[in-house]
Amino acid sequence: MKVGIDKLHFASSQLYVDMSELALARQAEPDKYLIGIGQSQMAVVPPSQDAVTLAANAAAPMLTEADIAAIDLLIVATESGVDNSKAAAIYVAKLLGLNRRVRTIELKEACYAATAGVKLAQSHVQVHPDKKALVIGTDIARYGLHTPGEPTQGGGAMAMLISAEPQVLALTDDSVVLSQDVMDFWRPIYQTTALVDGKYSSNIYIDYFQDVFKGYLAQTSTTIANFKALVFHLPYTKMGLKALRSVLPLATPTQQQALLAHFDCARSLNRKVGNLYTGSLYLSLLSLLLTDAKLQPGDLIGLFSYGSGAEGEFYTGHLQPGYQRGLDLGLPQRLANRRRVSVPEYEALFEAQLKLDPADQAIAFQDDPHRFVLTGQINEQRQYLDQWA
Repeated sequence: MKVGIDKLHFASSQLYVDMSELALARQAEPDKYLIGIGQSQMAVVPPSQDAVTLAANAAAPMLTEADIAAIDLLIVATESGVDNSKAAAIYVAKLLGLNRRVRTIELKEACYAATAGVKLAQSHVQVHPDKKALVIGTDIARYGLHTPGEPTQGGGAMAMLISAEPQVLALTDDSVVLSQDVMDFWRPIYQTTALVDGKYSSNIYIDYFQDVFKGYLAQTSTTIANFKALVFHLPYTKMGLKALRSVLPLATPTQQQALLAHFDCARSLNRKVGNLYTGSLYLSLLSLLLTDAKLQPGDLIGLFSYGSGAEGEFYTGHLQPGYQRGLDLGLPQRLANRRRVSVPEYEALFEAQLKLDPADQAIAFQDDPHRFVLTGQINEQRQYLDQWA
């Protein structure tokens, strides 16, 4: 029996800032952002969206009534949680109309957690093949205005339906994991922006990739030639390119060129959104599947998941016949239809997020076109609205 990813769908903001404009506003050369980190646009998340609404907006469009009836496990992976006790998955389950018998949990380990969710869901469906699991990676990457990490911000959510006999990607049972206590990135509970040792974190990322990728090759007697494409967690797209280049000497010149071409497809949509933390790897997978015309059913796809702090995992899946049926086919057009905001508009939206304060707060949500929105806080409780209800 095959188990894997049956459907993928993405949600982000309807707003973006152009990275060339941001570079000039920060007195930097545009190529530092466009080429140096490999980003052309950055999603600007308005105050009316948070990790909960992004997750629900990502999942809702792809779920049928039959899917909702079969889902008995909902995993929301995030490092942008809205409560230190109550799982974001509880809120999401209500917004999506899931039944009361669903198991709902929130996972955290920086950008890696969605992969832990996928592997847990895979094991669950293997035992219960008549059931389905919904895994969502949802985050808003915030480093602060005028900080070194600012150009690697972004936000959005990737929703994945895990089932038996999946439409998109049948996962193998093999993977290699590495986990160690590393202080390359963290966010203390008293602040909303992350702390990062950028150069150190980049080095750890590449070290982890080489460790788990080469470990996978040794464990499975696989060679790099067996892979059609390698997909990476992309905090910024140049990071994945550096990791890929570090193992290209294992391939022939022809294979190297093919892997680089597939990687360009896999990062094309991430370039327009920015960092998604837990959803980043899976947006890259969706980008590959939507934009790469050279993929064929049966192709072996390798996935590298990384979360600072640090944990990494390399695992694989085989592309399925008719995989396009499970994809978010409208995503490229939605990204093209977003509204471009100026740098001052972006800065104002960044500062307008719901404050960590017990006072009642109201958020202007009327211009947000998404189905699920955050309208404010009353009696220290977040208020969510389904605008289609």
